[in-house]
Amino acid sequence: MKALVIGATGATGKELVNLLLEDKNYESVSVFVRRSTGKSHPKLKEHIVNFSEIEQFKDLITGDVLFSCLGTTLKDAGSKDNQWKIDFDIPAAFAVEARKNEVSSLVLVSSYGASAKSSVFYSKMKGMLEDYISDLNFLQYIIFRPGPLIRENTDRFGEKFSIKIIKMFNTIGLFKNLKPISTLFLADKLVKAPEAFPTGKHILELHRILVL
Repeated sequence: MKALVIGATGATGKELVNLLLEDKNYESVSVFVRRSTGKSHPKLKEHIVNFSEIEQFKDLITGDVLFSCLGTTLKDAGSKDNQWKIDFDIPAAFAVEARKNEVSSLVLVSSYGASAKSSVFYSKMKGMLEDYISDLNFLQYIIFRPGPLIRENTDRFGEKFSIKIIKMFNTIGLFKNLKPISTLFLADKLVKAPEAFPTGKHILELHRILVL
């Protein structure tokens, strides 16, 4: 298979690319990034692009499966408008061009609680993206909805603190649907998903991710 990746420089994306490059089921891995990943591998095709000008490189979005794991925090984005551009507009535009170019499968990293009907901005945005891509009718569409992610060497104090609290509750049987998982664990499941599921739409909440 030929893999396409957006979000390749993020915490999950980095792990995903490494695993794809070592997986014999993937003959090539094309990444679309704002800056170089710094990786070198015979299977790797790196495209440094301006995401706001997708028309300039849309013909490069060809392959078998698009892994969409692009996302940011409101703090890093600076505003809800900027976060929307990164978390919704770019993945949506990529999905459109991938479908036009007959990419048959899309694997999306969404979020726990994603719903277009949510009153929470982040959850609503993720839910709306899920629905938008669903309407494009990919032959295979797999949505991952993990809870908190453990990012190696993270410098986000709030993230580290919240994960500690959730883990504490997990030990007494509470909030099991929010059990933190590592970005490496999630990336491994992303790689396996296209082979593990038949065509059609599949939504993987945490309990299904854990046993994949």
